[in-house]
Amino acid sequence: MVFITNEEILETVRMIQAENLDVRAVTVGISLDDCSARDVQEVCERIHDKLVQRAGRLVPVAREIQEKYGVPIVNRRVSVTPIAEVVASDDAESFVQVARALDAAADEIGIDFVGGFSCMVQKGFTRGDAALIDAIPAAIGGTQRVCSSVNVASTRAGINMDAVMRMSDVLLEVARLTADHGSIGCAKIVTFCNVPEDNPFMAGALHGSGEPEASINVAISGPGVIRNVVAHNPDASFTELADLIKRTTFKITRVGELVAREASRMLGAELGIIDLSLAPSPAVGDSIAEILECMGLERAGAPGTTAALALLNDAVKKGGTMATSSTGGLSGAFIPVSEDAAMARAAAEGALSIEKLEAMTAVCSLGLDMIVVPGDIARASLAGVIADVMAIGMINSKTTGARLIPAYGKKVGDWVTLGGLFGEAPVMPVNTRANDKFMARGGRIPAPLQSLTN
Repeated sequence: MVFITNEEILETVRMIQAENLDVRAVTVGISLDDCSARDVQEVCERIHDKLVQRAGRLVPVAREIQEKYGVPIVNRRVSVTPIAEVVASDDAESFVQVARALDAAADEIGIDFVGGFSCMVQKGFTRGDAALIDAIPAAIGGTQRVCSSVNVASTRAGINMDAVMRMSDVLLEVARLTADHGSIGCAKIVTFCNVPEDNPFMAGALHGSGEPEASINVAISGPGVIRNVVAHNPDASFTELADLIKRTTFKITRVGELVAREASRMLGAELGIIDLSLAPSPAVGDSIAEILECMGLERAGAPGTTAALALLNDAVKKGGTMATSSTGGLSGAFIPVSEDAAMARAAAEGALSIEKLEAMTAVCSLGLDMIVVPGDIARASLAGVIADVMAIGMINSKTTGARLIPAYGKKVGDWVTLGGLFGEAPVMPVNTRANDKFMARGGRIPAPLQSLTN
């Protein structure tokens, strides 16, 4: 039983009406363990039928909850077992067929995205893993709703640098295939270190091997709410500010808890997790960068930005954890450049660089997220940027991800419009010093000493 007071209800109404509070996503995680078969056509049919059976009512249920409580639910999504674990094939075309089946099921259900066209290669490739990676360009370029993620590193295993190079090639090919739409296909691909197996956020959502048959995972949001709290307390000390953010996040998370429990009951799925992440959107005022600027920074990227983000991220996690016992996913503050209008502005003005964003990755919820880079970037340079993000996650025993968009035909300073929640962003410069010899070494960067925890 979740107890909500009248005062909390009134505060929630104000947050929704004036401060862009919403539930960013309700995601149904579905196990596809029983969908394997020798014939790929049979696999496709089983996957389609299972998704429609388990998530067919997701859209009307989300609509009913939204109308009942007045809480906007922005996205309805499905995550599935990593497809490399479901399809017993070393033929890339078989994986492309499965991607089309996922897309068709998502279209029939009426959801926004389906995640889980994924594999785990942090320690090496199976033949199926290699085939799935080879299939990503055709799978993403030929579908509308399918999202892909590849875990290439972990604190336990180190960094599979061969996989990093392959993901660089994948991104460059997807950028070319979707060039007519700002290379938007790359926005549906994440390269991970320490991937969480219960993440409701796309493009990295998947339903891991330790998850139940079906679960409901909810991603809350509310940067606008936190922004207003910070803006209205300009003289608060850091300790006081952290406490204000914690208390506000508690209230936001209670909304997510209520929606998750209701959706779980109505859909007959287990309650999964509440992801505490503050996820910005292109809407004015719904920005992580604006929170940092309200703390006293002229622009996101100014000296002190990483410290400000660390305070925010920690306070969000502490406040959310007090509000629910079902925390999971990524949980923290996202810093996607194109999805945050103020972050994109800072990048365009030169206040925010990729190197500064890498430093912020050490304390934020994800990593280099929705960053547009030149379309003619060298494959080794692109791979090097990915490897740097993976190294931060590996050494710090945290989840990091890279969602980079090499915009085909675009150069530094050009703006790329991706549309919807993906927003728009300037093409950011990448250090052009050569790293080919480094990347050509191949193999795996060994796991750090931190891996020896058992």
